[in-house]
Amino acid sequence: MHKQLRTVITILLGSGLLLTGCSQSQSKSAPKSITVMEPTDLLSLDISESGGTTWYALSNSMEGLYKADKNNQPVAAAATKVVQPTNNNQTYTFHLKKTAKWSNGDPVSAADFVAAWRRSVNPTAKSGYSYIFSGIKNADAILAGQKQPQELGVAALDKYTLRVNLDHPMPYFNKLMVLPAFFPENRNALQKFGDKYGTQAKYVYYNGPFKVTNWDGTNNSWTLQKNKYYYAKKEIKLQTIKYLVVKDSNTAHELFEQNKLDDAIVNGVVAKNLQNDKNLIHEHKGGTYILRANLRNNRPLANQKMRQAVSLAIDRTSLTKNILADGSTPAYTYTAKNVAIDPTTKKDFGSEVKPKYTYNPRLARELWQQGKTEAGIKGQVNLELIGDDEGITKNSAEFIQAALQKNLPQLKVSIKNIPDKSVTTAVRAGKFDAHQTLWLADFADPISFMGTATSTSPKNAGKYQDATFDQLYKKANNNATNQQEYWSTLRAMEQRLNETVPNIPLYQMVESHLVNPKLKGVLRQPVGLDDYTRAFLK
Repeated sequence: MHKQLRTVITILLGSGLLLTGCSQSQSKSAPKSITVMEPTDLLSLDISESGGTTWYALSNSMEGLYKADKNNQPVAAAATKVVQPTNNNQTYTFHLKKTAKWSNGDPVSAADFVAAWRRSVNPTAKSGYSYIFSGIKNADAILAGQKQPQELGVAALDKYTLRVNLDHPMPYFNKLMVLPAFFPENRNALQKFGDKYGTQAKYVYYNGPFKVTNWDGTNNSWTLQKNKYYYAKKEIKLQTIKYLVVKDSNTAHELFEQNKLDDAIVNGVVAKNLQNDKNLIHEHKGGTYILRANLRNNRPLANQKMRQAVSLAIDRTSLTKNILADGSTPAYTYTAKNVAIDPTTKKDFGSEVKPKYTYNPRLARELWQQGKTEAGIKGQVNLELIGDDEGITKNSAEFIQAALQKNLPQLKVSIKNIPDKSVTTAVRAGKFDAHQTLWLADFADPISFMGTATSTSPKNAGKYQDATFDQLYKKANNNATNQQEYWSTLRAMEQRLNETVPNIPLYQMVESHLVNPKLKGVLRQPVGLDDYTRAFLK
């Protein structure tokens, strides 16, 4: 996922109406409402047109075929059960719950899944997640513009039966089905709302436990209201979940102390000072914060040795201990820890393939000079770090700026922290040198990281093109049912990324949450998004 790129809007503490509404979570008159923060600006509710930011809003108001359980394993949601493949592991046939309904009362049909997937796999879709359909029959040809979305290997056999055909076996396919990218979209809503679909809360129908309300497309708060048509509504204890977009840790802490947030994310100095707070919990996520290098011609980090130098010039231990101070740990590989255990070695995959060198200023300077010579660069190098306007991003950028300017001669680093919408625009246009961002595993397999680095991936904004890596990725998919071959190839891919460093790892994602001790039932996942649907106040 993408984390998840986290943009935020400052909460105006003087907004009495907003804060009064939030405080109901602690009020005796509203025991069935909670208020949580979201550090990401909501840009759209159209799952086919917007990526990570949309997932946060829809993950608790929509359902796909499956959802993740407490062990992060798929269990039935809109489908009646978790199915096993047939046809040499290349066909999945799902039967849908006949009791599953949309928030307008329509039944959830197989055709709703077909319509959504065809929209999302379209190369013109703006979500950035069209690549996730790779492996479904004809998806790659569609993404390459060689076939039409209608030719995707998904079909409605009848109203409640969905069949999916694959190009090759994908042992992780069932894990994929928990992702918001595979949520259905109500066909009547798509037709009725047209271009307005997803631009406001009222222009979407929802099939999950809640429906989104009070979002007009621009405001920094919204509400999830219990969906009376949800098939398991008796399991849902809350009437509403209120969301506030908050970017500053001090503000989040203040709102929590004022009983205006039931779940607040804090970081940096605030998190450091709260490490002994009884209400603080750590969520260890399967995500890696990185510097994504722009490898386009004439960009400083197009040279491999200069990228290696940047990586070796950053003391990640100091970054995590002194700047983040929130439980985050140094990252030296693109694939995060806690994502998957390599079954052939019994080791955590994110730990077993570590580069030979980590922090080494002397070697960094040598590689920097060699890289400059190879690239024909004389004199000062100007490098711009672009990132969102969240406090943690700014603090990390300042640390990186100081480290690089200290350890790499004739380097001038500038920082550009702007709202995420502007970051997305700049990155898509290739107008950056290095991009501070996060990749959060979509599902519990290293291939979730690897797929973003292929030359054809829409997530490959830095335009990393490495024939060796692409060949290894293809080999992994062709040998997916051979466990020894599959994991051996994955390790080779990670080693290749360690060598070529298109994504410079910084630190492993850990979220520090201040949580109302009365808040129970939240399913906190290392891979994927937190599930508040069964939450309650005790």
